Amino acid sequence: MSDVQRQDCEGKGALIAWQAKVGAESSAERAVRLETERQGIVALITQELSRAWAACGAFEWIALGYLAFSCVLIVAFAENLAHPVKLIGAQAFVAAVILVLCRVETRAAGWRAWNKEKQRGTDRNVCPTVAQKFWHFWRHWYPHLFFLFCFEEMAKLVHLFSPAWQDAKLIAFDQWLTGVNPALWLERFAHPALNEFMQFAYLTYFVYLLIIGGLLYYQGDWKSYWSVMTYSAIGYVLGYVISMLFPVQSPWFSMAGMWHGELAGGPFTALVNLIEKFGRVHGAAFPSQHVAGAVAALWGAWRHRRRLFWVFLPFVLCMCVSTVYVRNHYLADMFGGMLTGTLGYVIGVWVMRKQGAVTVRA
Repeated sequence: MSDVQRQDCEGKGALIAWQAKVGAESSAERAVRLETERQGIVALITQELSRAWAACGAFEWIALGYLAFSCVLIVAFAENLAHPVKLIGAQAFVAAVILVLCRVETRAAGWRAWNKEKQRGTDRNVCPTVAQKFWHFWRHWYPHLFFLFCFEEMAKLVHLFSPAWQDAKLIAFDQWLTGVNPALWLERFAHPALNEFMQFAYLTYFVYLLIIGGLLYYQGDWKSYWSVMTYSAIGYVLGYVISMLFPVQSPWFSMAGMWHGELAGGPFTALVNLIEKFGRVHGAAFPSQHVAGAVAALWGAWRHRRRLFWVFLPFVLCMCVSTVYVRNHYLADMFGGMLTGTLGYVIGVWVMRKQGAVTVRA
């Protein structure tokens, strides 16, 4: 091999070695950069989750705790469910929406506070923007949608532990307590006017929390507002868990065919029938969530707006009786709802004393 050829080969070898070295360095640098970016994304997500959790109050502690607990149960008893993966996905989605809502609303409130501080000492009045009002509103009123989601979901979770209905035990309890079957016995008093009144009383369940919540929201009493929501959340969660452990389908299902006829009435009866047609849950009758929610709101009125308590009281009592009269619950369901609603209030008062229970500002 001539000197020229030898030099040419050595030059090519050096070039290849240099290119390999550069390529190796580029790959290493690329790996470092990708790892740095990954760590940055993880750190950002962790930071945002931490801030979202810091924006949560007592109500979110209960709501997210229930979602996490029910997810654990779904995983543990997946073989008893038709679509466990979908249920877990729905739980995760709802939890994510709650965290995002809390985080965004707190951030919007922070921007408003910053602008207000910036304009202090000037004649300019800093008013909340449309976006800030939007997030503030939904931050406070989403609990009603959360309760509805959880209740409708119970139709899929009611047989999580046991496939058998437990209605016979509650029928026996009612018989032992009263000597009759109350749901069937009350049929002798059926009359279109009484039916209509009872259906109206049954519908009042939907307005107790809205009324006291709306009053406290309008007055800007945020501690009282979130206290009432937390009482309701705890009462409902207790009821949801009991419904999973002790599945009851209600007289409307278990005694089908025993009635002498439908409860005829007017517009309120028609409205209840329409709601039941599209929203009736097969199961989750014990304890009565209607009674639990109404009793929790009633206790909230007692503690935070005493005059409203006395307005609510006769309607709540009529509503409790109506749950049996309109064939949706046993007496045991009604008493169970009173107990869980009261426990929701008692536990909620204790929870609301914890630091960070109320984090939302006007």
